Amino acid sequence: MDKRYYLTTAIDYVNGAPHIGHAYEKILSDVIVRHYRQRLDDVYFLTGVDEHGIKIQKTAAEKGMTPQQMCDENSSKFKQAWKALDVDYDQFIRTTDKYHTEVVQRIFDKLLKQGDIYKNSYEGLYCPGCESFLNPKDLTEDGLCPIHHKKPELVSEENYFFKLSKYKDSLIKYIKENPSFIVPQFRANEVLNQLENLDDFSVSRAKESVEWGIPVLGDEDQVIYVWIDALSNYITALGWDVDKSSEKFDKYWSEVHHVIGKDILKFHCIYWGAILMALGLPLPKQLLVHGFININQEKMSKTLGNVIAPVDILNAWNLEKPDAFRYYMACAASSGKDGNYSDEDFKEKVNADLANSTGNLLNRTLSMLVKYFNGEIKSEFVVNSDLYKTALGKVQIVKNHFDNYEISEAGAEIMDLVNITNKYVTDNAPWTLAKEDKMTECGQVLVTVLNVMTVVCSLLYPFCPNIALDMASQLSFDLNTKLDDLNCNNIKPGKFIEKESIHPVFLRLDSELADKKK
Repeated sequence: MDKRYYLTTAIDYVNGAPHIGHAYEKILSDVIVRHYRQRLDDVYFLTGVDEHGIKIQKTAAEKGMTPQQMCDENSSKFKQAWKALDVDYDQFIRTTDKYHTEVVQRIFDKLLKQGDIYKNSYEGLYCPGCESFLNPKDLTEDGLCPIHHKKPELVSEENYFFKLSKYKDSLIKYIKENPSFIVPQFRANEVLNQLENLDDFSVSRAKESVEWGIPVLGDEDQVIYVWIDALSNYITALGWDVDKSSEKFDKYWSEVHHVIGKDILKFHCIYWGAILMALGLPLPKQLLVHGFININQEKMSKTLGNVIAPVDILNAWNLEKPDAFRYYMACAASSGKDGNYSDEDFKEKVNADLANSTGNLLNRTLSMLVKYFNGEIKSEFVVNSDLYKTALGKVQIVKNHFDNYEISEAGAEIMDLVNITNKYVTDNAPWTLAKEDKMTECGQVLVTVLNVMTVVCSLLYPFCPNIALDMASQLSFDLNTKLDDLNCNNIKPGKFIEKESIHPVFLRLDSELADKKK
């Protein structure tokens, strides 16, 4: 592993409030970041919002607000949502930030002066939802945008264009020579196919069409379009400028990993890649491309009325902490594939994994330690177990899954370790050993389980930080331990726990115990 790690999410468009799709990406990113913080000393996490464009201009007008007022209001909603979901970012960038807007203007001016941007008249099919011109062959049979299912508008205006044709061959060469650039790899062929048919793309809009944007220096009739405005946030956030770098940029850019949805892969790989080449900057180290989240196996849409706000899920299930939702969402889809949310599946999975398997295993083991030994660990209980090899082997497997951005698969391995440990308890039956007065053997089984649970606790932390902290407290385990330093020698002889300190780390959903009044 490299010593530094820089992860960015896509910046969300603020013409509406955050929904479960936004939450999926941010939770996924936060889980990745928390994992790498367990391995590295220097990790930087950027997220933010995209605040310019025609949709914001129109929506604000409909609400009787200025675009800036609406951006301020909705940006705060995104921040509040990520706080509720324990998304622990280092920086939140807004594309209306003064430094960002000034650097974007200088980027545009630099590309214009060096001949990578030129002005030209253009007529094409424009989708306001995508904020992009569409190729007729990309439309559905009914002539609709394949994403927004609306007929694009025929737009004719004079704009500035970026010379993508100049960088096509270099991009194709880079993608082919760097198979780990796009994850999962099957998305690379999709990009290569798109590159064959793409032309130079518009990087400005006429101000008479879009007023709410960053003006082009020296041409007040044009505003800078999203591809340069929004995409540049990844470098402006680090303090980069056209005539100078920055300490933060020099430190992190070589280790940048973009987390994006599959619908914006083209823009991040092709448009952003070409812009970076034109600026003389290295391409991102990796693009992690995730799928969509469906609701009850149906695509989320306002028309169907199945758009869900993440905070509403926490409230509906009466969850004071977001761990259950974080765990479910992070495990909702295998790498790059679409996932699904349903209330029934959510309840079933978190009850099975967090309450029944993990929480109950810890609770009953500690309870037996109190019942049979008054919460005390005796020196003869501390022995080496074959189960420890399995537990530490799982640590390496989980690390490998994260290195390949297989987050759902990593979660499955953690639960497999929990299930193996539950089977160990059943097979060794400490309650029977106690009944037969084999107290040393009984104590050895309990200590073995508690040592493995410190490993489970550490591996589970990125998914469920609050549950893991609660587990660590009951296990007297230092959760700051780096993954490379994990061992199964954490439970020491002496007084370990009092009965009053034992409590479930996660209550089953829809049980009478989940009522906070009881």
